Amino acid sequence: MANNDENFSQFDISKEEIEKLVSEVVRYVMFKNHQNSGCPIKREELVQLVTKNYTQRSLPAFVINEAKEKLSTVFGYELRELQRPRPSSTNQGRASQKNSVSDARSYILKSEISEQRPEVHKKFVEDPNAEPLAGFTFVILSIVQLAGGKIAEENVWHHLKRMGLSESDTNHPVLGNVKQALETLVQQRYLQKDKVSGPEGNILFYELAERALDGPVNQKIKDYISQIVKKDPVPVDGD
Repeated sequence: MANNDENFSQFDISKEEIEKLVSEVVRYVMFKNHQNSGCPIKREELVQLVTKNYTQRSLPAFVINEAKEKLSTVFGYELRELQRPRPSSTNQGRASQKNSVSDARSYILKSEISEQRPEVHKKFVEDPNAEPLAGFTFVILSIVQLAGGKIAEENVWHHLKRMGLSESDTNHPVLGNVKQALETLVQQRYLQKDKVSGPEGNILFYELAERALDGPVNQKIKDYISQIVKKDPVPVDGD
C-alpha cells in the first residue's frame, strides 16, 4: 500500500483491518461498474462500506485513497472523481436541491491502459458491442454542446429525426430502444435532465452533466465537433 505503518496507527485499528476495508472498496467499485454498465458510483456508498463498522471520521477518505492507489497499480484503472453540477434551472424544489448536494460526488472507473497502450486497450479491453452507444453518446453530447450546454427535449428529437432516429423506435437495428439509449446517458451522468415550468406548461431540458463536463471527455467532444464542421464549434438552437 502507498502509506506506511505510522499512517495506519492514527485510526487505532490494525493494518490488516484497513487492508481488508481497501479490498472491500475495490471489489465493490469493480462489481458496481460492471453491474451498472459504467454508471457513476456515489461517494456516499463507499463511505458507508467503511462506516458500517468503524466511526473514525477521516477513515473513509483514507481508505478510498488507498483503494484508488490499488486500482491503479494492480488493475490499471483510475478511480476518477466527478462533481455533480447544480441544475441551471431555478425551478428546482428544495428536495431536489438537497439530493443534488448529497449526491454531488461520485466516481467512475477509467482504464489507464487506453492512454498508455491504446493498441492493447483496443484489442483486449474495448467491447465492440458498446461502439454503437459510444457513437450515439458523442452525437447527443455534440448536439447539446452546440446548443450552449442545454437543449429542450423537443429539439433533441428534432435533430435525431433528421438522422433517422425516432422517439417511438423501440427496435432500432443498432441502438434498440432509442428513447432508452438516451435515458442511459442520463443514468451514466453524461446528461442531466431537468423539468422547467413555463407559461405553456412544463418543458424538459437536457444539460451536459459532470461526466460530459469532465476535462478529457469535454475536450473529445469539442475535437469531435471540430472534425465534423472543420472549424470552431458554432451554436445551434437549443430552445
